[in-house]
Amino acid sequence: MTEDVSKGMNTMGKTLHASPETCAWGYFDASLPPVLEIESGDTVTIETVSGGPDQIPQQGTGFDIPPELLDIHARAERQLPGHILTGPVAVAGARPGDVLEVEILDVQLRQDWGWNIIRPLAGTLPDDFQNSRLEIIPLDLQVMRARLSWGLELPLHPFFGVMGVAPPPNWGRISTIQPRAHGGNLDNKELGAGATLYLPIFTEGALFSCGDGHAAQGDGEVCVTAIETALTGTFRLTTRSDFTLTYPRAKTPTHLITMGMHEDLDRCVEMALRDMIRWIVQRTGISREDAYMLCSLAGDLRITQTVNGNKGVHMMMEAAMVPLNTAAT
Repeated sequence: MTEDVSKGMNTMGKTLHASPETCAWGYFDASLPPVLEIESGDTVTIETVSGGPDQIPQQGTGFDIPPELLDIHARAERQLPGHILTGPVAVAGARPGDVLEVEILDVQLRQDWGWNIIRPLAGTLPDDFQNSRLEIIPLDLQVMRARLSWGLELPLHPFFGVMGVAPPPNWGRISTIQPRAHGGNLDNKELGAGATLYLPIFTEGALFSCGDGHAAQGDGEVCVTAIETALTGTFRLTTRSDFTLTYPRAKTPTHLITMGMHEDLDRCVEMALRDMIRWIVQRTGISREDAYMLCSLAGDLRITQTVNGNKGVHMMMEAAMVPLNTAAT
């Protein structure tokens, strides 16, 4: 039997609803107590919401606004600028130095609208757009398309912009905006249903949270926001102690993905490339020189996002190019 979790207590349940008691608005913090504990290898379904009071449709427009979003606006404290996260979920037995394997089994839209904003002094072109703009974008959940204001119908590919574990305890409370070694605001559109994210664990229980639902986003997320919306995700969370990581990695059914996050895009490229070389060597046993050459011949560097302080680059390599012949992942 599956129990629901809406008041923030530990339970053996596997469904976590968004509420003022189960959401942290704007921050990650290793001292935040878990709202749910599961066993390694268990699945959990997590509901999320998106946006502040200024990013919701006007009354009477016919859109479905999740009541818990209004409750969070009324009762939850927004301690730092950032996203509304549901969690954290503790994984029993997870220890610092382990890796949390996050299998993204399913991602579903929870509402029939999303929002996008442009703000002066923000985004990839901070000086070019001097007027704030909020767009409420209708979402057709049946055909999975958004209708933009000039008539374009945009296909929807939902994913969570933010997925992360608790940061190192000595970091204290940090904003959800900047992606870092613990994951967080990765904004990587490759991490939809069917992908697997690997995160280094820094504290007991790992403490996984997610939010920042996106219905659609381009690489770069250049105007600051995607189609921001509410999502439900189903995850299998497994503690791995058979390998170590210092930075997030991911894989899809077809590709390996490494990541770099830094204020300087050049540093992002170097980080993602070095980790891909390392991963190829671990998987295949070929030399670093051969792996470097393969990255040049078959790897793709992509700009994940350029708007979160720490920018992002990810490198994609077809898994078929680097067949596994060791015990490494």
